[in-house]
Amino acid sequence: MQEHVRNYYGETLTRSEDLQTNACCTDEAPPQYIRSILSSIHNEVSSRYYGCGLIIPEELSGLHVLDLGCGAGRDCYLLSALVGEKGSVTGVDMTPQQLAIAKRHINFHTNLFNFRKPNTRFLQGNLEALDLLNLQENSFDLIISNCVINLCTDKSAVLKSAWRLLKPGGEMYFSDVYADRRIPDSLKQDPELYGECLSGALYWNDFISIAKNAGFPDPRLVKDNPIKIENPELKEKTGSINFFSATYRLLKINDLEPACEDYGQAVIYKGSIEHHPHEFQLDKHHVLPVGKVFPVCGNTWRMLHETRFKKHFDFIGNWNIHYGIFNGCGVSIPFTSNEQESMTACC
Repeated sequence: MQEHVRNYYGETLTRSEDLQTNACCTDEAPPQYIRSILSSIHNEVSSRYYGCGLIIPEELSGLHVLDLGCGAGRDCYLLSALVGEKGSVTGVDMTPQQLAIAKRHINFHTNLFNFRKPNTRFLQGNLEALDLLNLQENSFDLIISNCVINLCTDKSAVLKSAWRLLKPGGEMYFSDVYADRRIPDSLKQDPELYGECLSGALYWNDFISIAKNAGFPDPRLVKDNPIKIENPELKEKTGSINFFSATYRLLKINDLEPACEDYGQAVIYKGSIEHHPHEFQLDKHHVLPVGKVFPVCGNTWRMLHETRFKKHFDFIGNWNIHYGIFNGCGVSIPFTSNEQESMTACC
């Protein structure tokens, strides 16, 4: 299957329009400052984009970023502009044809962003075997991935490597495809469904377990959208399985609690993150308005206090009194159903 995926993305697909579903299509409309950068990226790079989310978190200047499954490099070059000359972006992919395109346009984007030297590099390798690449442990501030981990045969190995490579307080911010149930083994062996990012999708609750076992005890869902399968043959194969594209935030913080515990703490957002003057969204359930005292659980307090976001918040409370489980925690499926779907445009 790994060889099939390499051929599918290296030879079968020659442009984004060759995909048979919208699973690898980003429905989210990017903000203006992102659109202006995307419009300037080399067309050969943009035309080979197969992502399913906008994997651009906040506060990026000067960060060292690793892109897992970078493909032709669209997200790498977008992040290259945002991290600036003091930052860097390393892209890893197993497909030689995609990497050849990415490498071909390094100088183009270096000149486009008025950098004195390139801040991007591209490496060939399998995401399940990142330990074979010369990547230093605890060296990346941010790891991204865009609709690729579902294509990996050992997803646990990928997340464990991400934990190892992130700095303390670092973040894995990535989009992928998930299912509302476990995919039958018969479908997992279907090359087209696998290549279209469907039959390799994790059942969302299995992902939560894998993430926790990899060292990320409190995965945070940031946004999600249901996936429409309009190809009748593929729809017939998948039957009643529901698929979602979802963006998660995993933070490398030691000893986070397995549940949201209440210590009577709160935070106040200062409105100082660039491009986010009115509110900051940590995840789907934590949209923090500027200037408002916002009660949070202990884990959320630490996610803001022990990461690059600390300087943008005032922190209230301590750990002296435990009040039990934080209100609003649940275990039901986290994604938005088709009935709740809002109409968005594919970019």
